[in-house]
Amino acid sequence: MDAIERRAELQRLTGEWASCTLCPLSESRTQVVVGSGDPDAELMFVGEAPGFHEDRQGVPFVGQAGKLLEGLLGEIGLSREQVYIANVLKCRPPGNRDPQPNEIEACERHLFAQVELVSPTVICTLGNFATKLLSGRPEGITRVHGKPQPCRIGRAEVQLFPIYHPAAALYTPTMLETLREDFKRLPALLAGRFPAAQPAVSPAAATAAFTPEPEPELVPAEPAQLGLF
Repeated sequence: MDAIERRAELQRLTGEWASCTLCPLSESRTQVVVGSGDPDAELMFVGEAPGFHEDRQGVPFVGQAGKLLEGLLGEIGLSREQVYIANVLKCRPPGNRDPQPNEIEACERHLFAQVELVSPTVICTLGNFATKLLSGRPEGITRVHGKPQPCRIGRAEVQLFPIYHPAAALYTPTMLETLREDFKRLPALLAGRFPAAQPAVSPAAATAAFTPEPEPELVPAEPAQLGLF
């Protein structure tokens, strides 16, 4: 499938998924939030699930976490339009609660199809849920952030690069520096300079192993501390 065919198929599936009823979230969502950005991007980001603003606008990462993500991209010379952004879930969980295993199982096929069609070189998994699902491994984000790992997702061979979710830095300013340091490694990864790593692992059946790690106590930060304004 060439680039034109891949883009056309992604557009077709985006329309098809807009009426998805595979899990109970279809009853509470405003709209399905499939993804946005360059369908031929070398760099893809995968977060957890849409929030309030994403559910209303139909675009992932448009709230404060999205602004921070755009700022971090700008620091390494990239823009939102040059990457592709998606989430594990395409519908907002009520009250922004954690995704449930049955919801992940119902929705993962959409994400895997996106990965195959975009065919990025590097996928940044943002936080625990995306990291565990796409790596097929139980290790949480605190253990693996900033450590590239090869992975096969369907027919796509990619380098996973787990990092903390930008929302974590909204509550823990010290984590912002960790995010910045991890982001600084992306240009080298995109250029193909990968460290020695373990053999690729398929994410099949990873959903059943979900055991969310306890998060550190979160203390809201002032926007100025995060460099958002």
